[in-house]
Amino acid sequence: MASTSHAHPERAAVVVGLPSGPVEYRLEGDGPRTVAVFHGGHMRAGLSLGEEVFADAGCTVLVPSRPGYGRTPLTTGTTAAGFAEATAQLCQVLGVARLAAVVGISAGGRTALSMAARHPHLVERVILQSAVGFLPWPDRLTRLGGRAVFNGRVVFNGRVEAGTWAILRLLLRAAPSSGLRLLLHDLSVLPARQVLRNLSTAERSLLVGLFSSTRSGRGFVADMLPVPDRAAQVSQPALVIATRHDRSVSFAHAECLVAAMPRAELVTSQAASHMIWFGPDYPRVAARIVDFLAAG
Repeated sequence: MASTSHAHPERAAVVVGLPSGPVEYRLEGDGPRTVAVFHGGHMRAGLSLGEEVFADAGCTVLVPSRPGYGRTPLTTGTTAAGFAEATAQLCQVLGVARLAAVVGISAGGRTALSMAARHPHLVERVILQSAVGFLPWPDRLTRLGGRAVFNGRVVFNGRVEAGTWAILRLLLRAAPSSGLRLLLHDLSVLPARQVLRNLSTAERSLLVGLFSSTRSGRGFVADMLPVPDRAAQVSQPALVIATRHDRSVSFAHAECLVAAMPRAELVTSQAASHMIWFGPDYPRVAARIVDFLAAG
């Protein structure tokens, strides 16, 4: 598979004190417009995934660590709506009067949607990538387990997540293909061996690097809490990108969001897993994102 988007090593992030509490963030680029990226589970501000497309669109990228990830505590905006307020405060501190878009990736989708609904004066557009909507999520087994390795599934319960990730990092170093297969099992409805076989050597290396740097902290368990449905209140143009092969976030989330939001467009990725950036058609998807931002 060819991909124009890469995961990168840890990048410098800082912490700022806001009325809502401390927030870790990273601000990169010198474009005239800014996009705010809300990463999904296990990610933090210091990690990058799929950001090249925003640089290609001439945008500066603002990446906050959501509550429970990195150095943003759970007490800062304990809900998606609460962290939307914290991000609005962060924009004010940074002198960002308008966001070209909020980008919600995976479990960060609900925060992006909440921010768009609550701050239409600040947010011009919405981009969702493999995003969790307002359907029940995750599946019942995952909710009950809070996520440890169980029946071949990777679990990230807040009490055991450090040990779980330590074991996974050891596996990724000692037997990277086995480690990737274990992780891809939860990310695709297709056989993990098939997904792995279709990845290039460079893409496998990028995924190993990314997964070796991720941590769940206390954030992932918090991500599983229910969130009020804000989709119908999102009046901005929205681009919803998803693949039917995603096991982590079912395609139904994208379909329901597009049905609920008055100005939403669905882009179906051909990616074999939740990781749309490694799909064979990602150049087409990236070009649509650039055009979408340019239209603003």
